[in-house]
Amino acid sequence: MKVHLLKKQTIENYAEKNARSRSSFKLWLLTIKGADWNRPEDILNTFRSADLLGTGTDRVVFDIGGNNYRMICHYVFGEKEVHLFVCWIGIHAEYTKLCNDKKQYNISNY
Repeated sequence: MKVHLLKKQTIENYAEKNARSRSSFKLWLLTIKGADWNRPEDILNTFRSADLLGTGTDRVVFDIGGNNYRMICHYVFGEKEVHLFVCWIGIHAEYTKLCNDKKQYNISNY
């Protein structure tokens, strides 16, 4: 199924404010356009460095730009497409802090 990315503007805004991230997020967005997912494991086939967060959370963490940036998204597999919601974007150090506080499972800044 094709991926319906919600809050693409969030990614574009982040990349605009963080010039070094632009090319990495541009490549990620291009990859999403051609993605074909039917189950969560397909996300990992498209993005080998992604991690599914905990059983039943329906969240995935994408490593972007050689692990310099992290993006947490919530996914929902519908009948005709996969809906991907951007929940959080930040640098690796900020994500590490979220992990230490165990907040990566429920954060939704956007």
